[in-house]
Amino acid sequence: GLVSALYIKDIAQKTRRGLEGRVVAGKSAGGISYGYRVKREIRADGTVTTGDRTIDPEEAEVINRIFLDYAAGHSARAIASALNAAGITAPQSGKGTGTWNPSTISGNVKRGTGILNNELYTGRLVWNRLTYDRNPDTGKRQSRQNPPSEWKIQNVPELGIVDDLLWDRVKARQEGVRQVMNPAGVLAERPRPERARRPTYLLSGLLRCGCCGASYTLINKTRYGCAAARNKGGAICTNRATIERDDVEDRALSGLKHRLLSPDLLEHFTEEYRKAFNAS
Repeated sequence: GLVSALYIKDIAQKTRRGLEGRVVAGKSAGGISYGYRVKREIRADGTVTTGDRTIDPEEAEVINRIFLDYAAGHSARAIASALNAAGITAPQSGKGTGTWNPSTISGNVKRGTGILNNELYTGRLVWNRLTYDRNPDTGKRQSRQNPPSEWKIQNVPELGIVDDLLWDRVKARQEGVRQVMNPAGVLAERPRPERARRPTYLLSGLLRCGCCGASYTLINKTRYGCAAARNKGGAICTNRATIERDDVEDRALSGLKHRLLSPDLLEHFTEEYRKAFNAS
């Protein structure tokens, strides 16, 4: 077991060293960002090149559109809605639906995620910004940000899509938005714990839109609304109906009380519980 563990660790170190070498050479270390496509060429010995990419003209046009709209004052939600209305397919990964979300555009500035924070669009390849570990208890992969001293940066001007002036305009607007909104107290000396996560209510994560099937989430302090209609626009869902949180909770509890607390249903529940208990 010890030899196997050491072998796995050695393989991981060698793999990481190999990926770092690809980044230094200006090649992809895994994954292709939106706006690029794989580039294959035949070498003299008949083998095929790997790790090369080239700009996708159609996707590059979408990227420039996003940057120009944001710099002009449009929000990430408005941009996502317009892209969905135009029938433009969003980058898909994992369980992606192919539709644009505000988070796909805005991402996280510090972590370098999202269309507006991808420095590769300026011809600057940044690698090792994040480290991914797997939680041994849940099995889920979690990311943590590495210190800037550990980042590997390589200039690849041939992959630039957005000019430096437009990039700077977007960064200036992002900073202005942060100064105004101050989300979760990030500009304070210490974050305010009560703003770190929204509270969980009785029906949080259980409500669905009857038109498109998307989640019904709190769109303000007291009302639920369709997340798809709010974040992706009318091209995805036209349901703009909202409902007070207290009202929908009262309806759910009232339905449970009047429709489930009957003698027949209680008897059926008792019998099923007895069977399940005996089976275990």
